[in-house]
Amino acid sequence: MTQEQKFEYLLRLGDNALILGQRLGEWCGHGPALEEDIALTNISLDLIGQARSILTYAGELEGKGRDEDKLAFFRDAHDFRNVLLVEQPNGHFGDTIARQFLYDHFAWLLFNELMQSSDEQVAAIAAKSIKEVTYHRRHSSEWIIRLGDGTEESHAKIQQSINDLWMYTGELYTPDALDEAAHAAGIAPDLTKLADYWHENVHGVLKQATLDIPEDGWMQKGGKQGIHSEHLGFMLAEMQHIPRAYPDAQW
Repeated sequence: MTQEQKFEYLLRLGDNALILGQRLGEWCGHGPALEEDIALTNISLDLIGQARSILTYAGELEGKGRDEDKLAFFRDAHDFRNVLLVEQPNGHFGDTIARQFLYDHFAWLLFNELMQSSDEQVAAIAAKSIKEVTYHRRHSSEWIIRLGDGTEESHAKIQQSINDLWMYTGELYTPDALDEAAHAAGIAPDLTKLADYWHENVHGVLKQATLDIPEDGWMQKGGKQGIHSEHLGFMLAEMQHIPRAYPDAQW
C-alpha cells in the first residue's frame, strides 16, 4: 500500500468522525432534554477528538504541511471521504438516533479490528477510542429500544427513521479497491466479514425494539470516493466559514 493510499484511507476514518461530530454538535442547546443535550454534545466532542488524532496522522503522512485544521477547514466537499450516512441532516431526534445507531455498530466493529492494525499509530488511535465508541453504541442502542418499544407515535417515527436511512448503510461495509488494499497491507480489516456481524448486531437490537428490519435493497454510495449529497456542502459552508474568512487568525 502506498503512502498516498494510506493517506486516503485515513481521510475516510477521520472524515467519518469529523462530519458526524459536526452534525451532533448542531444539537447543542436544542436537545429534547437537558441530559440528552449534554450527551449528544459529549459524543460530538468524542468524535471530533478522534478526527483530530486521525487527521493529524494523515497530514504527517501526506507531508505537505497540512495539519488537522487545514484538512478539516480548507478542503472542499469533493475532497471529503466520509460515507453518505454521516452527512445526512439531523431531522428530528429519532432521525439523529437512527443515524447514530447504524453508524455506531459499524464503528464499534471497525475500531475493535483496527486495534490489531499493522500500522502502530492506527492501532493506538483505535485503542484510545474504543471506550468512547463502545459507549456511543450502547447509548444509541438503548434509545432505539426505548423509542421502538415505547408509544405508538415513537415506534412509528423511529421505524420511519430506520427505513429512510437504511439505504446508506451498504457503503459502510462494502469494500472498494482502497479498502481491499488497506486490508491486504494489514492496516484495516476485511469489510465483507464485518458485514455479517453488523447485520447480526443491528438486527438483534431492532428485534428487541419491536421494529421491522428493512430489506437490503439498492444502496446509495459514493461518499468514500468524494461524491456527496447536497447536505455536505451546506454543512461545510457553516463549519468552515470563520477559518476561511480569517485564515491567518491566531487564537
